Amino acid sequence: MPQSNYQDLQNKSKKHWEELTNGAVPLIRIGSAMCGHASGAFRISNKFKSLINDKSLEVNLNHVGCLGLCYAEPIVEVKKENHPRVFFRNVSEDDVEEIITSYIIGDTIPDVGILGFLGNEDINLPAPSLDQIPGISLQKRIALRNAGHIDPSDVLQYIANDGYSGLHKALTSMEPSDVIDEVKNSGLRGRGGAAFSTGLKWSFMVNSPGPTKYILCNCEEGDPGAYNDKGILESDPYTLIEGLTIAGYATGASNGIVFIRHGHDGPIDRTEQAISQAYEYGLLGKNIFGSDFSFDIEVSLTGESYVAGEETALMEAVEGKRSMPRYRPPFPAAYGVWGKPSTINNVKSLSYAPEIISKGSKWFSKIGVEKSTGTAIVCLSGEINNPGLYEVPMGMTLGQVIDDLGGGISKNRTLKLLQTGGPLGGVLGPDSKDIHIDFDEMRAAGAIFGSGGIIVGSETVCAVDLTRVLVAFCQFESCGKCFPCRLGMEHLLEVIERIANFESEPSDIELMSSVGKTMESGSLCGHGQLGFGPIRSAMSHFKDDFEAHLIDKTCPTGSCLNSKITPKNTRPYATDYVPELVKET
Repeated sequence: MPQSNYQDLQNKSKKHWEELTNGAVPLIRIGSAMCGHASGAFRISNKFKSLINDKSLEVNLNHVGCLGLCYAEPIVEVKKENHPRVFFRNVSEDDVEEIITSYIIGDTIPDVGILGFLGNEDINLPAPSLDQIPGISLQKRIALRNAGHIDPSDVLQYIANDGYSGLHKALTSMEPSDVIDEVKNSGLRGRGGAAFSTGLKWSFMVNSPGPTKYILCNCEEGDPGAYNDKGILESDPYTLIEGLTIAGYATGASNGIVFIRHGHDGPIDRTEQAISQAYEYGLLGKNIFGSDFSFDIEVSLTGESYVAGEETALMEAVEGKRSMPRYRPPFPAAYGVWGKPSTINNVKSLSYAPEIISKGSKWFSKIGVEKSTGTAIVCLSGEINNPGLYEVPMGMTLGQVIDDLGGGISKNRTLKLLQTGGPLGGVLGPDSKDIHIDFDEMRAAGAIFGSGGIIVGSETVCAVDLTRVLVAFCQFESCGKCFPCRLGMEHLLEVIERIANFESEPSDIELMSSVGKTMESGSLCGHGQLGFGPIRSAMSHFKDDFEAHLIDKTCPTGSCLNSKITPKNTRPYATDYVPELVKET
């Protein structure tokens, strides 16, 4: 697409957006990301379509992503000309006809669970403004800025909201080195777990020989309790595609691959459709915006392998091999997928790039704290009143996330523990509420932020039982390539199983520590290196629970009584290890 046509594309998009959102034809938006889908969004959508056809109504019906308020799904928004945007929560199929009859055909807002409204604040409505709800007002959305507001299958809606302005700026007024410097200066650190400088990581591949280089996007996201990568792809895949293209320009890459776990149909379908539209409008392919830069993107799928999220195992999977980490060196920037120089980033890391380039590194670096700039996307679940997908400024405390965003512990229970950073993360106690969402502060506390999952547990959860769940998951998901991880995980599970079933002695604590140290120093990848982390943090914060099992031979909560989960001579299955606090959510 010639460079001069970018303005024409913007004009076309803004006209399309204005007609859609403020035209004479009513607009219905239905939240249909994972949380909405699980709550019946597509059944509700079909009901709307059926009634609209039966009544011969002219209505625009869009599917959108997640506003973050997963507890309120399915969320349905109705926008009529010269009216505010009205949001209904927990909509059922029985509510659909009343919404159509009372508000689409008539002009009366039905009382079917009004969540809030946006715009036309002078109009008296029986609900608060949506941006007064803590789950909205406390968010600072960058990667998820369009989630819940645009149709992820319509690239024109993305462009109308300043989409592709970052890529256009990069290709028309910046050198590749300028782009890397801007990302470095923003302080952006990887959001996949390691929290390494994104700009520095990009710089490693600049001097690698071409012409074929790859930017890989990791959306394996196998962490129980984490769903923000999939949330971005279901809500706004274009920000990932634009960020991936910017990374390609900065590093001199020719190709991008979005790596998604097989079976995640929502993210897969919406990403593939967005890529197709990007080609249609000249936003991918040859000479983007009339420049000398050409870039291609495809989707690659992996099987159900947690270790496939490790960057070299991911490359093996892309090549059609078993997902097992490679020995390093050589490192991916020199020898990556198919032997070509490769850089691998998380979905979130790449999704920040368009706004950083468009608005500048100083803007981004002023959000957050010290060495943890920007925002964190929190997946809040467990025994919490308002589970959700919340993008908040770095530096917010865990207590603010739990009490202000999450609405406190469900069933009037008391907070006992937080499990953060996925199964290789940490188990923190109730005194952790003062800890800030900060990569370094959380690591110092014995946990990691990881991919953003925070699972909340009450006094009904046994720390030993939960730790056993985490270790069992990690043992099952070990790829088995290196001895320290393969055997170490087996040993850790055997010991924690003995503890949970009151068959252990205090000396087993030292045994686990010894095994853990060996795994940390000898394992090939982070799966084994971090495998002892959950046990270490749980023993540190919940000494009483462990002593009760070891010395008193009892479980304080009763969770461990008659609950042996590793039958002899039978390899455990991951589905056996879903703790109750996750099942409830």
